[in-house]
Amino acid sequence: RSSYSCCYFVLPCCYFDFHGKYSRRQSKKTQYREYLDFVAQVGFVCGFRVEEDCLRIPSTKRVCLIGKNRTYPRTERALIDKQITEYINNRQTCPVVTHDRRVGFNHKDQSDIFKEAGSELPENETETAGTIWMPGFQPREKVEQIRNCASLPRDFVDDVVLSVANLLLSAAPQKSCSNMNGGNTNTWNQGESLSLKEVAEHLNKETLKRLKSEYGGLQTLLKNNHQVFEVLNGRVHIRDWRKEKPSRKTKPEVKRRLSAEAFKTRLCWFFLHHPDGCSLPSESCPYAHGTEELR
Repeated sequence: RSSYSCCYFVLPCCYFDFHGKYSRRQSKKTQYREYLDFVAQVGFVCGFRVEEDCLRIPSTKRVCLIGKNRTYPRTERALIDKQITEYINNRQTCPVVTHDRRVGFNHKDQSDIFKEAGSELPENETETAGTIWMPGFQPREKVEQIRNCASLPRDFVDDVVLSVANLLLSAAPQKSCSNMNGGNTNTWNQGESLSLKEVAEHLNKETLKRLKSEYGGLQTLLKNNHQVFEVLNGRVHIRDWRKEKPSRKTKPEVKRRLSAEAFKTRLCWFFLHHPDGCSLPSESCPYAHGTEELR
């Protein structure tokens, strides 16, 4: 609708309509094929000769639709624009569209769709059809904000991690656990498990307010710090690396040794902050026990 001379290329992927998620209407087709037909129909209604092609890309959704030529002369642009506005309004109010064709619509096809929809274009829409395409439409920002807790300041994340870990460690008496190294039995505090709600109740209001602005909030932050925590069924645990299952992939000894050396790019949180240190000896821990082990 931006201009008569514009062309378009679209690679349909996620199933969305003008005002929300696309609702299926035909069970005889796959969801992907039905959605492709819908996107093609939008092009036809907007007065394009729609072509379909398949891209050479490594994806299951690689069918594209192209509109290069119009089906109406430039002099009819105002009329077609009104029909497009009506079509958009009907998509919002009518749950079912009866037409489903995979070939181009001529002018009769387009008028049939509008007549069957059975709604007149409101006066205010007629007056503003050329300037306001979709009332209330709010485009997303040009730069999409990252809200998965990954962009939070490192010192803020470290403070939350330390606070939650101390809360879990002090929530229960020290537990006696066997250390796998040499068969000796050492005491290593695994702490207690708490629900996300219980953890949140112990955090201050400013911290919670900051986390609520992120998708997933506290749970996402804790899952991002999987070296320290394990979140299962809404409960938070201190991760015990002695219980982690070794990789099933068998590697030659030389490759295994090299990959283990290259893996130590981060300091071990337990070595630095846990009152009992790390539950694993240095040679078995995937994280560095001190800066001298960093690669």
